[in-house]
Formats: sequence, C-alpha cells, structure tokens
Amino acid sequence: MALDQSFVGRTYPPTAPYEVGREKIREFAEAVGETNPVYTDPEAAKAFGYSDVIAPPTFVFSITFRAAGQVVEDPQLGLDYSRVVHGDQKFVYARPVRAGDRLTVTSTIEAIKSLAGNDILDIRGEVHDEAGERVVTAWTKLVARAAEEA
Repeated sequence: MALDQSFVGRTYPPTAPYEVGREKIREFAEAVGETNPVYTDPEAAKAFGYSDVIAPPTFVFSITFRAAGQVVEDPQLGLDYSRVVHGDQKFVYARPVRAGDRLTVTSTIEAIKSLAGNDILDIRGEVHDEAGERVVTAWTKLVARAAEEA
C-alpha cells in the first residue's frame, strides 16, 4: 500500500542534544579511512583556524539517520521498515561539526513518491547547535521495496 501523501511537510520534534566528542570523531575518521589531522589532532585543527577537531563530512549521518527514526517509526505513516533500503544521502554545511558541539536534529518529510510499487521517502534533517544556528542540512532518501507477489 502506498504511503499517505498527507504526511508530506510533517515535521517531527527536535531530538535531544547529541554532544560531539573528540573520541567519537577520531573513531569515525579511522573507520572511514580519513587521515587528515584536523579530524584527530586539536593542534592541527587550530592551525587551520578551528577551535577544536572537526568531524568528517559524513559524521552527521549517524545522528540524522537516528533522528529520521521518528519518521520511520511513526505508526500512522505505516512504513514497513523490513522492506527499506537506503537510497541516497546529501549534506549541505553552514560550518563544520566540531568537538564540543551539542547538536539537535529536526526531521521533516519532504516528499513521498511511489514508483513501480516502491515507496520513496525523502526526509530532511536540520541540524542546529545549542545557539540555534544551523550547522548542516541532511537529506536522506529511503526506498521501501514493493512486496513480492505470491
């Protein structure tokens, strides 16, 4: 069954603040093979004009995808998560994520489409710091595959 188009534009409450730690950034950088010292060495980051280490660009995926869980788990939407695959991801930064940031994410359903029996859900995650300043906007595309016919 196709997802309800009336959910387009629905915004979910902001997440609890996520505190970005140096160690999490270092672990993430190592996991994705990033060797730039601005991700692991506070002095190197300061030499480039940052107040502390910064996170690799895809670091925020973990917090924006977790925030999108509010959408995915909304029982009224009726998304069958067992059929979902990650379709696409895009980030637009206002500034880098820094160690010490306390970030919240507000998720909004931007589009719902049906294509060949598949439901395609576009979710925008607005990431803000404690001062309410936008840090990054992330778009996540989820594809709920069509049920297999018997």
